[in-house]
Amino acid sequence: MELEDISFIKNFILSSGSLKEVAKIYDVSYPTVRLRLDKLIQKIKLSGNKQDEPFITFIKGLAVDSKIELETAKLIIEKYNSEKRDK
Repeated sequence: MELEDISFIKNFILSSGSLKEVAKIYDVSYPTVRLRLDKLIQKIKLSGNKQDEPFITFIKGLAVDSKIELETAKLIIEKYNSEKRDK
């Protein structure tokens, strides 16, 4: 997890889980904070899923970080799994 993520989690906890308070701290809107929290939740879920291969975890991480679209990530993972099965 990146330092930015840890700082966000710290502020979230110190604000007693109030997204409204976190939005004030970062001077952003509530939906922006909610989106950031949702992405962190996805990162935590991904890191807890040790059964995925590193490549699949990498692709999922790209999707969580919005570097690729979720549908694109799904297609890549499906193709990867299909190629693996065919070998």
